[in-house]
Amino acid sequence: MAVPKKKTSTSRRNNRRSHHALKGVTVVENKETGEFQLPHRMSVDGFYKGRRIVEPKAAKVEDDSADTGGQAA
Repeated sequence: MAVPKKKTSTSRRNNRRSHHALKGVTVVENKETGEFQLPHRMSVDGFYKGRRIVEPKAAKVEDDSADTGGQAA
């Protein structure tokens, strides 16, 4: 079984653990809507850097009468 030859000093141990810290999420405010979003990402409405990149999809309308769930009424 592998065993360490010498005790790891607290300095070496802490230097190794210095990269384990968690960072907070960076958010920026959208200029058009005022909502917060991740930087360098397209907004929900399709804008990036003030220009529309993607047209938003039309809302999907579901018709409950057409779907019977496989059962005859």
